Amino acid sequence: MFGGRLLGYFLFAINFAGFVTVGVDKYKSRKRLWRIPERVLFWFAIIGGSIGVYIGLLMFKHKTRRWYFMIGIPLIIAIQIGIAYMVTH
Repeated sequence: MFGGRLLGYFLFAINFAGFVTVGVDKYKSRKRLWRIPERVLFWFAIIGGSIGVYIGLLMFKHKTRRWYFMIGIPLIIAIQIGIAYMVTH
């Protein structure tokens, strides 16, 4: 039971961090400051923060013209849902 709770805390934290990272990158983009590499956003998504990153992309209207984000992040979400289903059934 503790493992499930720990996983939930991890997923919340990584999704929140991914969401915030997208927001920070959007801010830096507008201010023409040093940017967060795109691979960092993808790594957040791959390690479990895909929903937070995707919500951030949509809410901050950031990277929405990049096809590899608008297709890649939902694809990562679908793969993660599939893996979660296979692990639990």
